[in-house]
Amino acid sequence: MIRLLKGAAALAAVATLGGCSLLSTPEPAQLYRFGNLPSGVNEQESPASAVQVAMRRPEFAQAVREDRILGVTGTEAAYIKGARWVSSADILFSDSLESAFAAQATRVRLVGPRELTRASQALDIDVRTFEARYHTPGAAPVVTIIARIRLLNTQERTVAAERVFTIEQPAGENRIGAIVAAFDTAARDFNTQVVEWTDQNARAAA
Repeated sequence: MIRLLKGAAALAAVATLGGCSLLSTPEPAQLYRFGNLPSGVNEQESPASAVQVAMRRPEFAQAVREDRILGVTGTEAAYIKGARWVSSADILFSDSLESAFAAQATRVRLVGPRELTRASQALDIDVRTFEARYHTPGAAPVVTIIARIRLLNTQERTVAAERVFTIEQPAGENRIGAIVAAFDTAARDFNTQVVEWTDQNARAAA
């Protein structure tokens, strides 16, 4: 009986140590944002004649949909250690683009995904690439955003206009702060181009 009790105590001790290792605190990660941030400042009122365009939630590739930052070297991919987005990338991307429309659009009023307002046209956004590309290991990467944008006629269910946007923004150096700054610049550039393109192609309902 004594031997059995000693064996049970040893097993309990091992289990306790195993529990400690499983509950160990993960390495902390610095949180970052990118793109045009919602502020309420500099947002212009849309004219009464503005074309109402709804925006669907952007579709992101699975590898970059959440809060981790993807780095790619050739055929190899890994998440950048010690850095995460403050929320999932698709939500930050959507909020950033909404803010850009509010501040920059001249003909269009963007109806966000949380609004119930009906619109005759809609933006369909498919983000295929959202990553830091390394041409050689250890070099400063190039932040790359590639997205297909379609302007849809919601009633006819037809495509009014379509374009693939490609943005490349070199990071100043291979450092997290510089890489995040490149993502921020690339996202702002992307937003400006999409707002201008939508202003040019959106048409009011007949």
